[in-house]
Order: sequence, then C-alpha cells, then structure tokens
Amino acid sequence: MTSNIKNLFRLKPVSSEENISSAVQPEKPSEEASEESRKRTYHESGYRDSSRNSGNHTALSICLDAIYSKFQNEEKELVDKQNKLKEPYLNEQKNKETEIKGLTVSLDNKEEKLVNIDEDIKNVQRIIETIKFEINDLPRNPEAYSVKATKGASTKFWIGLFLLLPISLYLFTFYISTSYSAFFKNFDASGNIIQSVLDAQAFNKAWEEGLLEGAFVTLIPFVFLGLGYLIHMFGENKNWINYSKVSLLFIITFVFDAILAYEIESKLYELNKTFSSAPFDLSVAFTKNQFWGIIFAGFIVYIIWGLVFDFVMKEHKEKDKIKNEQIIRQKNILVHQERIVDFEKQKEEIRNSIGSIKELIAKAKGRVEELQNIIDGVIIPTKDYKSYASEYMQGWITFIGEKLAVSYPVKQDMIEECKKQYNYNLNKVGANADSQNSVYMSIL
Repeated sequence: MTSNIKNLFRLKPVSSEENISSAVQPEKPSEEASEESRKRTYHESGYRDSSRNSGNHTALSICLDAIYSKFQNEEKELVDKQNKLKEPYLNEQKNKETEIKGLTVSLDNKEEKLVNIDEDIKNVQRIIETIKFEINDLPRNPEAYSVKATKGASTKFWIGLFLLLPISLYLFTFYISTSYSAFFKNFDASGNIIQSVLDAQAFNKAWEEGLLEGAFVTLIPFVFLGLGYLIHMFGENKNWINYSKVSLLFIITFVFDAILAYEIESKLYELNKTFSSAPFDLSVAFTKNQFWGIIFAGFIVYIIWGLVFDFVMKEHKEKDKIKNEQIIRQKNILVHQERIVDFEKQKEEIRNSIGSIKELIAKAKGRVEELQNIIDGVIIPTKDYKSYASEYMQGWITFIGEKLAVSYPVKQDMIEECKKQYNYNLNKVGANADSQNSVYMSIL
C-alpha cells in the first residue's frame, strides 16, 4: 500500500521548514511565473501546513478549502488566461446576440405580414359586402352594372306568365271543341247552335268514340302552340327570311282556323238548308257571321297568345341576364370566401411561427445571460486545479512520511484518511469528474 501511495503522490523534499510561510496567506505568484514554480509553491505549502498540523486529516479538509480559494484568487488575477478561457463564451455570446438580432428582424417581418394579412381580409370582406349589395340592386338598376337588361324584368315576366296561362287554357278548350265539332261530331237539329259549335263534352266524347279521335283532339292544340313557339323563335333573328317564315306561319294558322270554321259551318248549313238553298261553298261561308266568328275566336286569340308568349320569353331572357349576373356574383363571393379561409390558414401558420421565434429569442437571451454570468465570473479549469491540489497533497504526505514521528501503521492510516479528504474535496468542487475538459465556474 505504501508503494501505491508513493506512486500517486510523488514526494518532493523541501529545503527548510522554517522558511515556509502559512497556507492561509500564501504568496501570490505573478502572471509571469512558470507552471513548475507555481506547482512547487503548492507543494511547499502542503509540506508546511502538514508540519503545522501534524498531518491531521481534519485540518487537511480545512486547508484544501483554503487552497481552492487561493487557486480561485490566483486564476482571477491571471487576466490573460481568463480572457483566453472566456474567449469561447464571448464568441458564443456574440453569435447568440447576432442570432437574436436575426430572429428579431424575422419576428418584425412576421408581425408586419400578419398585419398585412388582416388588412387583406378586411379588403376581401369589403368586396364581399359590395358584391352582396350588387346582387340585391341588380334587378332595380341593371344598367349601373353594365348589364343590358330591362329594369323590372322579373315583375313583367310574372305578369305576362299570369296572363299566358289562362289564354293557353282557352286555346286548349277552343281547339279541342272546334276540332271535334269539325271532324267527328254529328250535329243535331234540336240543339242550340252555339252549344253545337262549342261542345263542353268534346274531350270526353272524342275518347269515347276511339283512340284516334281522342288523340287527335287532345294533341291538336299543341300544334297551334308549336306554331306560336316557332313564330317567336324566327322573330328573334331580324332578317327577311325569318320574316317570311313568320308570315307563312300566320297564313297557315289562319287557313287551318278557316278550315275548322268551314267544316263546322258546312255541317250547320246542311242541317238547316231547304230545297231552295244554294249549295254550300266559300262564297256562302264568307256571308256567314258564325264562320268569321269561329275564325276570329281562334285566330285572334292565337295572335294574342303569341304576342304574350313572345313578351314573356323576352322578359325571361332579360330576367335571365340579371339572374346570370347574380349567379356570377354569388360564385365570386365563394371565391373570396375561400381567399379568406386561405388568409386565416396563413395567419395561423404565422402565429405559430411567431410563437416559435419568440421562444427561440427567449432561449437565446437566457443563454446570453448565462454566458454573461460566466464572463463576469472566474472560470476555474478543473484539470489545472486538480494538478495543483495534487502538488499540495504531495507536500502534505511528504511531511507525514518523512518527518512525523509515529509508527508506520499509524502513518498509513493517516495517509488513507488524508486521501479520503482529498478525494472529497475534489468531488465537492467538481474537479474529480470524468471529463477533464470541463470547467468549473464560480462567480466571485
């Protein structure tokens, strides 16, 4: 065991005990002193303090605390060494300050962008409100929005449609009755003439007589309505060909009505003629008021129906122009609302980014404060302290081994106790860590 201790603590002789000063008040080495001179001073201090305290391990604990304070004071006085030790922390502090500036600029940019997005959202909301106003105002003032539509088209359309429905019903009734009377009905001399022409049961009687008769009288009104629709379609394109087609359709309608009137009047004439009556022909028909009454009861009303239908279609077209413009604006509102949703997503991302940046700034500022505390304090290189404490311990053990007048076993026990105090001191100040490159910082 004695050899192991001697290997750990190399004994260094001292020239004279009387020339060694106190450890509590050691002479401070100058910054120009060599390492060997400084270590020798610690060794001599250990020898001297051991001689004064007879190598007592309890006194060693107190002396080691004093030695550590002495080492701190010495390191504090070594300005160049402290500057060198603090240089990495100064560089890190500068880097952190530069990082904080960059993060601050980024934070300002993010906050400015957030303000701009809020302003964009307000602008889009104003646009949406404007579009909503246009949707409500379009029917009243279409020309204000460059829409070539008649003001009040919706109202005119519904009025025209209201008139068109009963007129259409009249034409259905008239042509079902007259077509049945003209082609299928057998007139009875006992009946009233008007009732014979306009038969209220024409629809039912036609279907009772057969499928062909029923289908004919049911579908023939659609022929006239189809002619009216064609007249409207041809009338939309203003050219002489379409005018000719419209004129031809009017002539066809008039001729068909004349045929119905002729057939009905012929049956009535045959029913009431005498031996002196002339044969029925056009010349006779033209003299009959009922012949012209049937024509005009159908044809004139048909013309009225056509004019109302044409008016309704035109107003519907005008109404559609406004409706289409309203639909376009409704779609524009949806587009702008989607823009607002995108802006809100961007705001959320920026808020999260701002939170992260603020967190990074706070961490960086905290690290700057930590570095400033290190820079303001004294950096204690644990490896160096352990080296000097070891020299002090060698001096302490040297006295015990060479000068203390006790038995060998007692010396060994004393050395073991001193060793425990030495290791305890290193652990207490953090100088006995595994990593010898770590530093111990103390603010004085």
